[in-house]
Amino acid sequence: MSMSDAPVLSRPVKSLLDLIGKTPMIEVTRIDAGPCRLFLKLESQNPGGSIKDRIALTMIEAAEKQGWLKPGGTIVEATAGNTGLALTLVGKQKGYKVLLVIPDKMSKEKIQHLRAMGADVRLTRSDVPHGHPEYYTDMAERLAQQIPGGYFVNQFANDANAEAHFQTTGPEIWEQMEGDVDAFVAGIGSGGTITGIARYLKSQGSKAEIILADPVGSALAGLVNEGVPGPDGSYTVEGIGQNFMPETTDPSLIDRAYSIPDAEAIATVRELLLKEGILAGSSSGTLIATALRWCREQTEPKRVVTLVCDTGAKYLSKVYNDAWLADQGLSQRELHGDLSDLITRKYANGDVVVIGPDDTLDTAFKRMKGDGVSQLPVIQDGRLVGILDESDIVHIMNTDDITRKDRFAKPVSSAMTRDLDTLQVKETLDALIPIFDRDRVAIVLDGETFVGLITRTDLINHLSLNR
Repeated sequence: MSMSDAPVLSRPVKSLLDLIGKTPMIEVTRIDAGPCRLFLKLESQNPGGSIKDRIALTMIEAAEKQGWLKPGGTIVEATAGNTGLALTLVGKQKGYKVLLVIPDKMSKEKIQHLRAMGADVRLTRSDVPHGHPEYYTDMAERLAQQIPGGYFVNQFANDANAEAHFQTTGPEIWEQMEGDVDAFVAGIGSGGTITGIARYLKSQGSKAEIILADPVGSALAGLVNEGVPGPDGSYTVEGIGQNFMPETTDPSLIDRAYSIPDAEAIATVRELLLKEGILAGSSSGTLIATALRWCREQTEPKRVVTLVCDTGAKYLSKVYNDAWLADQGLSQRELHGDLSDLITRKYANGDVVVIGPDDTLDTAFKRMKGDGVSQLPVIQDGRLVGILDESDIVHIMNTDDITRKDRFAKPVSSAMTRDLDTLQVKETLDALIPIFDRDRVAIVLDGETFVGLITRTDLINHLSLNR
């Protein structure tokens, strides 16, 4: 029996937990999928904004049933962010304390979100392997043992993880696709999603090919395709990829794997927003890029399902920030061998925060604080006339007898530096060293036109990316 095409509205519920699951499915129509039809299950529509709401509810309820989590207890978990958000959502609704150990490469939006929800967030290193005392799962397990009433969720070895998807996500996909699925694409973070959904599809007699989407630098694609770990490396995509196969994963269910570079994943998820209007997270880019590769390899029509794992609102400072992508070496930039290679934030593009000479010091300071910078170019009628840094403001604050309010009301022109260290954009990197030796920031011009600023950090980052 086919489902109605009309949306079905539900009655009001008593708790956000009642809204977990039953997420919509949408077909991609404006991105080339070869001969195939590509469908996205919008797990970003869960109340916590990700697919992890499903497993959080199931794992916590299983722990309560088994007596491992008692009233007043503390939920402890290692997470890339989304499981933490989901555990905090569910845990707080149920009256538990939540302590989360998170790798330090996670987006600041996730960390701020977690702390705003009342989670105790502990950041740890993202550059150490499984087994190291500062690896996030090892650290979380240790903390859970030290806390009275602490329960280590351990999503990587928790049977309720895959069971959540066997009981909910898998059946929903089967119903929405009316049992007609030729391929299903997912990543492995903790392993429950791909395992639970694959098990359900196979339990229904489906012949769907199960495809693993893995970031380049993760070991998992190699383990699936060749039986040996793929080349170890770093990657910026969050939430999927590991240097070990999680216990929750049944690799025998997976037919093949694709390794997707960060640049391809990010380009895909940004194309998804531009063409389909869907704001998705970085791991979704890996999944959709894999699905598109598989689709374009086919010679006859197939129906393919993958996931929008979470909302891209958690990645605005990263995936959807052109300057951040350039800093990571992920943007498509032609190198010229001069100072232009180091300028990822250009004044002409509106990327540089500036101030006018007639603006107040209070306005200047608020811009510095709001954008996390310590100096501002001073622009008048499109021309660079000075630079203002924190030390200039401090000097004004300490040298006048007028009130503090009046000091902040002074114009920028009263404090800015007019003696500027400028370089031409076509000069080489060596020209930066004398300026940095004088503890200055380099101001780069093209003729008389202001191009941008270069700091020591910009130079070090450029050298690191182009070793």
